[in-house]
Amino acid sequence: MAAMAALQSSMTALSLSSNSFLGQRFSPTTLCPLLPGKSTEKQCPIVMRLKRWERKKCKPNSLPILHKMHVKIGDTVKIISGHEKGKVGEITKIFKHNGTVIVKDTNLKTKHVKSREEGEPGQIIKIEGPIHSSNVMLYSKDQNVASRVGHKVLDNGKKVRYLIKTGEIIDSTENWKKLKEATKKTEEAAAAAA
Repeated sequence: MAAMAALQSSMTALSLSSNSFLGQRFSPTTLCPLLPGKSTEKQCPIVMRLKRWERKKCKPNSLPILHKMHVKIGDTVKIISGHEKGKVGEITKIFKHNGTVIVKDTNLKTKHVKSREEGEPGQIIKIEGPIHSSNVMLYSKDQNVASRVGHKVLDNGKKVRYLIKTGEIIDSTENWKKLKEATKKTEEAAAAAA
């Protein structure tokens, strides 16, 4: 009888209060306190999930790792491998996260587009597919030759790209002006369409 009374009094002393550990989450610091000066973060590469079958390596800030490319938008290139080998075109878009480019009027793919509104028919359209940047080579229209790209510094201190076979400078101010005008026209056309 005395044992029962002692058990009951100890149970009332253990009554649950709001600051008890039940119902609260444990933090890692409460479970195993760390030594001073040690951090809890592990340095490991983050993998971004773009598609189910595709994994992209990312930087610690979750941005994808961008590949350095030897071509830029507006460059004239020749395709050196694949089923479009030998065709010459201008680069319209680049994707630095996977190192691919889109060349104007090459590598055309068929896309089936559903109707967006009632009464509007569906369409079958042709779009340009991406080509890996290693499969294109810079091209000189003047001398009709494909060449690797080199870098040099001009007398005024500007760093430019040039074709190794011909010595032709690619990054001239006229090319940049043409490119800026073309991008302005496409932006205006997109704004007018919207």
